[in-house]
Amino acid sequence: MKRNSLFGTFLLLAIIPSFVAAQNSANKREVKTIAAIRAVLDAQSAAWNRGDVEGYMNGYERSGATVLVSGDNVTRGWQTVLDRYKRNYNSREKMGTLTFSELEFNLIGSNTATVLGRWHLKRSSDEPHGRFTLIFKKTKQGWRIVHDHTSSAS
Repeated sequence: MKRNSLFGTFLLLAIIPSFVAAQNSANKREVKTIAAIRAVLDAQSAAWNRGDVEGYMNGYERSGATVLVSGDNVTRGWQTVLDRYKRNYNSREKMGTLTFSELEFNLIGSNTATVLGRWHLKRSSDEPHGRFTLIFKKTKQGWRIVHDHTSSAS
């Protein structure tokens, strides 16, 4: 019996360092991924705040499969989403200053993540705000939004 328990203890002590190393590696990947996705969101808000709608759209995958759900409307395709933003926010006054907050990151796999958060526009006449859920995918260009579901607060 002592021999079995010694062997079990030895085996456990041999496995723990490998498990800890694997966990550390996974944590480093998670931190790196979240930082990369956060950088996309930071670049989007910076582009928006300088009036650069096309720069803002660089955060989305340039694909016909890109989806934006806003209100009761579904817009499909990167170019169509860009055209919608240009039409609805055709002046700096309408664009205002964009901030994102309360960001929650969820890594679904090695190439997919979701982000839940709040958006807020500060404009001279109003301050619209709401929530969003984004699905990010790792592409050849880096992490990009493939699906955006945004709602406005009442």
